[in-house]
Amino acid sequence: MISLSYHHSQNSQTARKLNPPKLSIIIITKDEEDSILECISSVKWADEIVVIDSGSMDSTVEICRSFGAKVHIAKDWQGFGKQKNRALALVSHEWVLSIDADERVSEALHSEIEETIRSNPLNSAFQISRSSSFCGQFINHSGWNPDYVTRLFKRGEAKFSDDIVHEKLITNCQIKNLSSPLIHLSYNNLEDVLIKLNRYSSDGAAMLLAKNKQTSVLSAVLRGLWAFLRTYILKLGILDGRMGFILAVYNAETTYYKYLKLMMLNNKELG
Repeated sequence: MISLSYHHSQNSQTARKLNPPKLSIIIITKDEEDSILECISSVKWADEIVVIDSGSMDSTVEICRSFGAKVHIAKDWQGFGKQKNRALALVSHEWVLSIDADERVSEALHSEIEETIRSNPLNSAFQISRSSSFCGQFINHSGWNPDYVTRLFKRGEAKFSDDIVHEKLITNCQIKNLSSPLIHLSYNNLEDVLIKLNRYSSDGAAMLLAKNKQTSVLSAVLRGLWAFLRTYILKLGILDGRMGFILAVYNAETTYYKYLKLMMLNNKELG
């Protein structure tokens, strides 16, 4: 029995070496022509790239298709979580890596991912630490480092939460760490900061409204102040220099406007 089990194990390992598991990439996009080229170039080695586009008006779709990506056009926007689940439902292969348009897979991470899936880990999903930049500076504190996100998993063993923003991967698998970072070029300039401030505060307010949350102007002010102190003092944003201060103000303003918008939405419903 021991001999038979050993040979069966050896045969399984040999089969996986001859037929390594395949990987699908999922990406959601909308008007990402400034970033999608580098993103999709960094994962062109994958066996399949699935893109869900939410009505881009620029050349995002054309760029993705030029790399052989399978692009599907979504007629509506249901939030980050549901869009990623839409993409997840369309993949063909055993393993899935989810990345965003402003993220890049380095050569080191590429090699580690391929080595990881070849080893056939059982009941495991993998989180990756993101190395994130803000207006051209990589942030080492401010709550951004370390920043682990679970992104590599087997198809059928995980899904994303339905959250409109700040979605999470839901899985019963054991979460393990990869050592190589995922490059995250999150905010290119102050114009980008202001655009995302408005979008994320609106999405956050809608998510809170769906949970029947209430707020006030005073609560919005206090929450915004706490977001600044948490980022700049408790999370040591002060050590990130002037960008640490700007990031702390950004977090404060996003939080303030999120709760102010929630108040307005509550008043609209009452009216």
